[in-house]
Amino acid sequence: MQNDRKLIINAALTGLVPQKADTPYVPITIDEIVKDGILCYKAGASMLHIHARHENGKPAYEKEIYKEILSGIREACPNVVIAVTTSYRVHKDFDCRTEVLSLEGSAKPDMASLTLGSLNFRNSVSITEPAEIQRLISIMKERDIKPEIELFDSGMVNYLSYLIRKKILEFPIYANFILGNIATAQASVSDVAYLVNMLPEGVIWGGAGIGVNQLMANASAIIMGGHVRVGLEDNLYYDMAKTELATNEQLVKRVVEIAKLFQREIADPLYVRNLLGLNSNIS
Repeated sequence: MQNDRKLIINAALTGLVPQKADTPYVPITIDEIVKDGILCYKAGASMLHIHARHENGKPAYEKEIYKEILSGIREACPNVVIAVTTSYRVHKDFDCRTEVLSLEGSAKPDMASLTLGSLNFRNSVSITEPAEIQRLISIMKERDIKPEIELFDSGMVNYLSYLIRKKILEFPIYANFILGNIATAQASVSDVAYLVNMLPEGVIWGGAGIGVNQLMANASAIIMGGHVRVGLEDNLYYDMAKTELATNEQLVKRVVEIAKLFQREIADPLYVRNLLGLNSNIS
């Protein structure tokens, strides 16, 4: 269990998959993503996990689109921690995936996703070779961008330990457990406990759940002293019976309410920047 009691809420707003046909609440356009980011920040999120989209809803990698999103969010929320995706699921070319990491000024991301292995989703595959993982780490280090590590199973936790032993990854380290995917670790309390017990000492971790697993993963993380990733990227519904579509703001507010029950104070962005060793002088 982590000793730190303040809760980091990481809002994953859009992702690669949800479309307006699935839910009218998923933010797709630049203005929608910026607006949702601001609403989630005001609701209690100190970190925003950003995927860009084209106007037609398809995932975008172009840094010009990310620049507008990140600059728009920073104008209203100058210190919020922003993480961007480097996902392989849609854009296979390495240069496309990392184009966003070259942004500067107010559009420069603080963090970028780093999945520590390959995995299957229900209808797709995400492949990240070990050499590519280390290349991503090198680029992030060169550009002073911290990895937002994504762990889907125990093998990835073991690989995280290896990267730390080899001094390829340096502390402070932030990692999300992404649980409930059909082909990887599930989101029961015992699954979360097992994975957390495997973590190298000192790793700061958060819990995220896919679909109906989101609430269980979030609650388990709050109780166990971890942090939370929540949002429409992972789950479209407010209730586990899938009868009520959620908004990102609603999902963040629910986490805040659960945190209150367990006397977890909500972390603000400056606190998170200090904890993770991030620059707090955003220009």
